[in-house]
Amino acid sequence: MIDIVIGPKQEKKIAKPPDCLKCVHFSVSWDAVFPRSCAVFEFKTKQLPSVEVLRATGTNCPSFQLKKGLKA
Repeated sequence: MIDIVIGPKQEKKIAKPPDCLKCVHFSVSWDAVFPRSCAVFEFKTKQLPSVEVLRATGTNCPSFQLKKGLKA
């Protein structure tokens, strides 16, 4: 579980974000500054895209799809 502080006394418990490395939408970018990208949300980032989605929305990535042959 991850604690997210929303306000001075407000905390929200959220499950760990999904592992983007196991997602069909994840790819490695050519950009050395932003090496990770998400095809669904069309952005590049230093962090895993699921961490950025969690930070921006307060919820886990709704588009995660496990690659074939992998276990969650």
